[in-house]
Amino acid sequence: LRSYLRDESSRLRRLHRFYEKVQGLHQDPEASVDNPLLAFSLIKRLHSDWPNIIYSDEAARNTQALHAGLREVEQELPGTEDLDGAARALMRLQDVYALSVKGLARGVFQRAGHPPLYSPGRRASLSADDCFHVGKVAYDTGDYYHSIAWLEEAVSLFRLSYGSWNLEDRSSLEDALDHLAFSYFMAGNISHALSLSMEFLRYADPSNQRVSRNVAKYKKLLEMGTGATAMPTRSCASAPGGRWDWQGCHGPPPPPSPLHALLGPFSPQPAPERLLHLSCSYETNSSPYLLLQPAKKEMVRTQPYVALYHDFITDAEAETIKGLAGPWLQRSVVASGEKQQKAEYRISKSAWLKDTADPVVRALDGRIAAVTGLDLRPPYAEYLQVVNYGLGGHYEPHFDHATSMKSPLYRMKSGNRIATIMIYLSAVEAGGSTAFIYANFSVPVVKNAALFWWNLRRNGNGDGDTLHAGCPVLAGDKWVANKWIHEHGQEFRRPCSANPQD
Repeated sequence: LRSYLRDESSRLRRLHRFYEKVQGLHQDPEASVDNPLLAFSLIKRLHSDWPNIIYSDEAARNTQALHAGLREVEQELPGTEDLDGAARALMRLQDVYALSVKGLARGVFQRAGHPPLYSPGRRASLSADDCFHVGKVAYDTGDYYHSIAWLEEAVSLFRLSYGSWNLEDRSSLEDALDHLAFSYFMAGNISHALSLSMEFLRYADPSNQRVSRNVAKYKKLLEMGTGATAMPTRSCASAPGGRWDWQGCHGPPPPPSPLHALLGPFSPQPAPERLLHLSCSYETNSSPYLLLQPAKKEMVRTQPYVALYHDFITDAEAETIKGLAGPWLQRSVVASGEKQQKAEYRISKSAWLKDTADPVVRALDGRIAAVTGLDLRPPYAEYLQVVNYGLGGHYEPHFDHATSMKSPLYRMKSGNRIATIMIYLSAVEAGGSTAFIYANFSVPVVKNAALFWWNLRRNGNGDGDTLHAGCPVLAGDKWVANKWIHEHGQEFRRPCSANPQD
């Protein structure tokens, strides 16, 4: 585009110079006729120079060069799936963090009555056309709760800028009014649908037959007494454990006790008797590997057992792992019966790294084995999974362990996933916490730390309290590395309890 603008600017400057020459010859028509040299110059410009300008293919060549440049990078540009996914990501952030659409359009990430969740260094606002596209994505899927909110903002912004037109816009006030009116109709607010349709006919296209028929239909329904003003409601996201409302992602209330403040921003408060068991310690786990550099362990919860190991990985190791995984990243999949497939409830990209991929990966496996005391030799543990969560990236509530014997996990012949260790490879500006839904607490992203929890109880049954979710990334780029360890091979490392209920 920069090259095209440069070439076109040069062409237009030459055209302007030609115009000034011709205009100068026309200043005194009588003098031009009297002077044979001026007359010749005028006749020549009108006869041959002017058509040469008109039929010049320079403009076409510049345009062709622009198109050719686009074709070179077209495969790398975002597609429809990316654009619509980004729109859905904004709606997800709107819901999960209770953000106002009007605030988002102005570049403000704030819940009513709360301080901003995130304050960007440079505020970016959305145009009317931007808001229209988000609303249109919701509209096309019958999601009128979101379409109304975003189309309302689009209409408001179009009204403010009515009469001005942006080259890049693909929508208009008329489009926004049309879609918003039908959204209100589908939501049951017929009177508002009528007033918006009337505005459309008054200012946009009085001859539009379809909208005129809608107006007649709405008037008839109102005469019949069908003029409800109900607004559509948002349904909670479904999850393996039932319905939930992402409350764990909203962040904690102010901690009431100094001890809780010391332990970190977890929400909500555990019971007083459990609080006594939370501590920070240096751990060697009877491993020679950890004697000179013990692990910095913070107990997050005792039920479910969740521990955070600070400074588990170095910056250089984290960058190496991200670099190794980058070329292999693919859209993450989930288990669906006996198959693996993409799903809207998991938005991320992932790659798998063998321990032979790099000495850093091998060293990390050894560190995990030392800290957990578990056997990571094949086939007792899976390869390291590296995951990248971008714009609105999230993972709705799920268990890491299999809840059905038909799960693909059992094809490994090494039993269920007994434990998970998740390493935070990057910092996140806002959002991205790991929320444990039933246990009702969340752990924020701590760069270079590793979060560990047991998925199975000692009796081999799944621990229902480990239902967890990756909260949407509000700002930044979240990278994690997951290591899933299976129950076979751990019989003497985590033996059964004498109590069958444990």
